[in-house]
Amino acid sequence: MQSLNLGILAHVDAGKTSLTERLLYTAGVIDRVGSVDDGSTTTDSLALERQRGITIKSAVVSFTLGGRTVNLIDTPGHPDFIAEVERVLGVLDGAVLVVSGVEGVQPQTRILLRTLRRLRIPTLIFVNKLDRRGADLDRTVADIRARLTPDVAVMTGAEGQGTRRARAVARPAGDPALRADLLDVLTGHDEELLAAWAADESAVSDARLRGALADQTARCLVHPVHAGSAVTGAGVDALVTGLRELLPAPAGDPDGPVSGSVFKVERGPAGERVTYVRLASGTIRTRDRLPVLRAGRAAGEGKVTAIGVFDQGTEARADAVGAGRIARLWGLGDVRIGDTLGVPSPQASPEHHFAPPTLETVVAARRPADRGRLHTALTLLAEQDPLINLRRDEMRQEVAVSLYGEVQKEVIQATLAGEFGVEAVFHGTTTLHIERPAGTGAAFEVKEKDGNPFLATVGLRIDPAPPGSGAEFRREVELGSLPYAFFKAVEETVAETLRQGLHGWQVTDCVVTMTHSGYNARQSHAHAVFDKSMSSTSGDFRNLTPLVLMTALRRAGTRVYEPMHRFRLDVPADALGVVLPALGRLEAVPRTQAPKGGGYVVEGDIPAARVHGLEQRLPTLTGGEGVLETAFDHWAEVRGPLPGRPRTDADPLNRKEYLLQVQRRLSGIGAGS
Repeated sequence: MQSLNLGILAHVDAGKTSLTERLLYTAGVIDRVGSVDDGSTTTDSLALERQRGITIKSAVVSFTLGGRTVNLIDTPGHPDFIAEVERVLGVLDGAVLVVSGVEGVQPQTRILLRTLRRLRIPTLIFVNKLDRRGADLDRTVADIRARLTPDVAVMTGAEGQGTRRARAVARPAGDPALRADLLDVLTGHDEELLAAWAADESAVSDARLRGALADQTARCLVHPVHAGSAVTGAGVDALVTGLRELLPAPAGDPDGPVSGSVFKVERGPAGERVTYVRLASGTIRTRDRLPVLRAGRAAGEGKVTAIGVFDQGTEARADAVGAGRIARLWGLGDVRIGDTLGVPSPQASPEHHFAPPTLETVVAARRPADRGRLHTALTLLAEQDPLINLRRDEMRQEVAVSLYGEVQKEVIQATLAGEFGVEAVFHGTTTLHIERPAGTGAAFEVKEKDGNPFLATVGLRIDPAPPGSGAEFRREVELGSLPYAFFKAVEETVAETLRQGLHGWQVTDCVVTMTHSGYNARQSHAHAVFDKSMSSTSGDFRNLTPLVLMTALRRAGTRVYEPMHRFRLDVPADALGVVLPALGRLEAVPRTQAPKGGGYVVEGDIPAARVHGLEQRLPTLTGGEGVLETAFDHWAEVRGPLPGRPRTDADPLNRKEYLLQVQRRLSGIGAGS
């Protein structure tokens, strides 16, 4: 049976989870529609989700539709949990973007559709809440065309809007108004259709239009718009028909090589690791040994001990799972989100689809005795959300986590208390910065010379790279000049060292090249006992690399950058005169301002650290009528005093202190190998 992995996405409170419930009810999977307010929905299974009435973690539930198994993936709508949405995008065959018929297009809606179009994920739009007071389908469609995309085909009308009797009216295939709308949008992407229409409009059949609509929907050129109410069920049958007829079946050869992407990791009741995988090719069976790729490189292998597949709203154990399906796998050990099982998929993309976290907070246990439990708990949470990006300060006995916003911080705090029994306190929130090399710098140290106490020779050069390229490690020395384990030790230590640059921030957009290498081969006593005092170990390379790399970085110099958001601000005309000076005081830079209705739309850039301040001032500045949208846009170089962040370990820039710290550590645990 064919399958379809379908994502439900929306701005928070647009009705995404309610639509998921209604689809499951329509498919006969559940016999009662759950309520977000009552905490009785199928996909919001976490106690915290039911308590807060928001989706925090993505959830998978399945049903059968027109001979296809649909794996429906409900995703968070709150921007603080955008990382959870990002992990789901790579496994989708299609999506439904939910837009509130009352509030219209909202900030997250724009970000989501922009990303779906960039990734070419076929997307239907569902205008929800037609039964709510203030609902207006025509106004919402105009908003979609103006602020999302003009490439939409409206498939339903509405009657009785704003009341519980609201219903969606499907536009029949032969409706002249629908034909005119379809021709208008479809001919913009199909020259043959345009030519046929220009030659003889009557020769373009309704069947041809329907085929063109399906084709352009599959290519993410056009987005059919349905409307209704997830609460009452109005319009959902028409949406289901659209899902069945307009979204393509995924390609995938069950007999091909195994290729699957890991998009979620969780712990089972007994603490076992459970891996969610979308299989693009091949078939996975129990007891299979699967190679694991991380960032395109081998990262070991795992043995599948059990398989769970989603079937009619529940999970069932299976002996095998084939291409196109989503499965839960047990037994894979140290597998992380973003890893590939088997061979790389040509569709796989390692790039981030959304902005990285730009906030950081220090987390501490309220009771000193819970420090160890806190770190264990945060480590487990970081398995489920790698962008939490734990940063442990051994010197201050503190742990810092990266965040998208205050709601995420509250959720982490509640999760630590509820699931792990650890009361945590958060010491403020600071803005994350990055460092980029200002130029080229190089350094090297030769074993047993010039005060180098390690049996290792390492030379490194750091060069700037284009913005957004990340950090890359290269070798100019021959691969056979060192044992592979020593090369690996240098590469891993380079990545770790770059987490704290000259000013304490992550160093990115650079290329680090290994230029020198050398080691002492394995030495043994007469009785074949390994002599670590005469033989190089991986520990020698791990301990020397930070000294060499930070010396090279100091010679290159770094520039510090802060996160900038692009903002859009709708304000009444009489408020523009007070809003613009306020933006200046917040270091925002308006780029454009244009009249709209009875007010103005102002767009520009604002430092991420100032966004919260603007949100707090806006109601007073605009009499409660201002509407603000912001999203991360780029990194801007800091002018003036450079912000710094304290180091969390021994500072390689202070050679004497660094070597003392290494010596103390080695004397306590022995040399690494």
